[in-house]
Amino acid sequence: MDNTKPNTMKKRLILVMDFLREKSDQDHPQDTHQLLRYLESQGVNTNRKTLKSDLDLLVDCGIDIITIPSKPNKYYWGQREFEIPELQLLIDAVLSSRFITKKKSRELARKISGLASDSQKKKLERHMNTAGRVKPVNENIFYIVNDVNGAINRKRKITFKYIEYSPEKKKILRNDGEVYELSPYALYWNDDFYYVIGWSDKHDNVSAFRVDRMDSVAISDEAAEKKPKGFRLDDYSRQIFEMYDGQGVQVKLECRNELMKYVIDKFGERVKTEVATRSTFYAWADVALSPTFYAWVFRFSGGIRILSPDQAVEEIGDMARDVMGEA
Repeated sequence: MDNTKPNTMKKRLILVMDFLREKSDQDHPQDTHQLLRYLESQGVNTNRKTLKSDLDLLVDCGIDIITIPSKPNKYYWGQREFEIPELQLLIDAVLSSRFITKKKSRELARKISGLASDSQKKKLERHMNTAGRVKPVNENIFYIVNDVNGAINRKRKITFKYIEYSPEKKKILRNDGEVYELSPYALYWNDDFYYVIGWSDKHDNVSAFRVDRMDSVAISDEAAEKKPKGFRLDDYSRQIFEMYDGQGVQVKLECRNELMKYVIDKFGERVKTEVATRSTFYAWADVALSPTFYAWVFRFSGGIRILSPDQAVEEIGDMARDVMGEA
């Protein structure tokens, strides 16, 4: 084979790049003989001098191929788009997501691991595990997301039906299969679920719907409603998904010392605090007196107590009595 022909050279360069990207890393360099054998197995016969020129050309073009001087020389693919810890983070996020099905989680994780070398890929794949994690079964989620994105980009409404569950744990359509119309503004990820936020014709306001509970999604020919004046996604998400959907007040809490990290996680490092006793501290936070806030307090089983205002103390007491079935 004539190694001077342009097409032959192009093929050789691509093969060398692919081989080093897949087979080599800092801990697994590949030597000249291994490269020559691989090229030969792909029907490309060349020599050490030509191979050296090819590698120099790739480096001159900005490809980060590291040379280890030896007899024979060894080479490995240097800088990659993602470091191994970064790939591990992405894989863990995909596998732990309650929004992504088990099948799709594994597909995405394997694609992410494919950005590493073969030896690194094996290490990453050993940590892939979805056992015991609650995962959805709706394989159409990705098509729904695609349709919603398409509608947002085209400024069109979407139509869909909404899934609920019967007491027998069977999927049913809300309101006997009523078709909802929504002008989608954004897709929003919260608490490991995906929501589409937009103007609901039925509710005549901005509403949020769980993507995994949407069915029969279609892009309408009707133009989407414009966002209400002053609408900000951050403000809306805080109202709906956090503790700010309701009457805003400042509460005084007494918390066990070991719960400081949870208070900071929820209200930020600027939250006002003060030592109360040897085992507790006070915290003052601006919240809304809503079920979301009270549910957060309940989760600590008495480790956080509401001291004021009186309305909050009374309401959480009423909720506790309701849970216990007390009159």
